[in-house]
Amino acid sequence: MENLPDLDNLKFNADGLIPAIAQQYDSGEVLMMAWMNRDSLQRTLQSGVACYWSRSRQAFWQKGESSGQIQKIHAVRTDCDRDTLLLLVDQIGVACHTGRRNCFYLEAQEGGWQEIAPVETDPALLYGKAH
Repeated sequence: MENLPDLDNLKFNADGLIPAIAQQYDSGEVLMMAWMNRDSLQRTLQSGVACYWSRSRQAFWQKGESSGQIQKIHAVRTDCDRDTLLLLVDQIGVACHTGRRNCFYLEAQEGGWQEIAPVETDPALLYGKAH
């Protein structure tokens, strides 16, 4: 994107982060939620590939940099409060580090949380070690 939108009117939290929900652009499937800072959002807008900020590692990461499971950006939207982002993406491969298509594979059912989606790709094959 040549002319980047003004990011000053977005509401980043006290840590300089904003939640970003990744959704498959053509099916509407919600894939994952991650955090972005100003730099990762700028990189996303410039590169056309989803980039995030890892709170645990305190580091930038491009989705798929180690697994090859990238997210190609179709659109970046914000909500009415400008405190959450929606990334419309084309997910290449699986989105979840557990090897599932999306991160929302646990459902509240009587008796606890039940897995409702199978592992599609062995995480050890994606990352070289089990997660």
